[in-house]
Amino acid sequence: MIFDLHGFGDQLIAGTWMTLKLSLAAVCMGLLLGLLGAVAKTSKSGFLQFLGGAYTTIVRGVPETLWVLMIYFGTVTSLNALGDLFGKPELALSPFAAGTTALGLCFGAYATEVFRGALLAIPKGHREAGQALGLSAPRIFWRIVLPQVWRVALPGLGNLYLILLKDTALVSLITLEEIMRKAQVASNATKEPFTFYMTAALIYLGLTVFIMAALHFLERRAGRGFVRTEL
Repeated sequence: MIFDLHGFGDQLIAGTWMTLKLSLAAVCMGLLLGLLGAVAKTSKSGFLQFLGGAYTTIVRGVPETLWVLMIYFGTVTSLNALGDLFGKPELALSPFAAGTTALGLCFGAYATEVFRGALLAIPKGHREAGQALGLSAPRIFWRIVLPQVWRVALPGLGNLYLILLKDTALVSLITLEEIMRKAQVASNATKEPFTFYMTAALIYLGLTVFIMAALHFLERRAGRGFVRTEL
C-alpha cells in the first residue's frame, strides 16, 4: 500500500526525528531518576524510603497527559512571572524541555520499581566479597552491583522505553512538532486523516521493530559470560 503524502513526507520525517530526540532525552532523565529512586527505596534510611515511595506513588497516580499539561502550563505561568520580575517577559520553558521533563519523570517512576527488583535480585554475598577485598561502598556499587543490575533490569527497561516512545504522542498537546503533530497538521491541510494517521502508525511500528532488535542485541551482550543454573 502506497500513500500519497501530498508533499508532507519531509515533515513526517522531521517529526520522526523529533520523536526520537524527545524519547532519548526523556529516557536518559528517567534512568537517572529511576536508579536514584531504587537506591532510596532499598536504603536503610526510613526518610529515603519515604521519599522514594512518595515519588513513585504520586507520579504513577497521575496520568501522563496531566503531567505534560501541568509541567508545561505551570512552568509557563511561573516563568512569565519570573521574567516580568527581571524584565524578561519572553522567559518560558520550551515544549521540548517540558515534554522531556514530564515523560522523564513518569519513566523514572516506573523504572524505579524495575531497578528496585534488580537490586534485590543481586545476592548479598557479592557485596560481601567486595568488602572482603577492601572496596569502598561506592566502588562496590559501581563495579560489582551496577553491571549486574543492568543485566537484570534491561528487559523491563526496554519495555518501558517502548511505552515511552508511544507516549511522546502526548506532547503534541503542547504543540511540539513530533510525529502526531505533523500527521495532524497534514490531515487538516489535505482532509485525508486516514492516510496520515495510518502513516504515523506505520512509522511507530517501524521504530518499535528497530528498537526491539536493538534491545535484543543489548540483552545478549549484557548476558555474555552469564550461565543460568538449571534446578
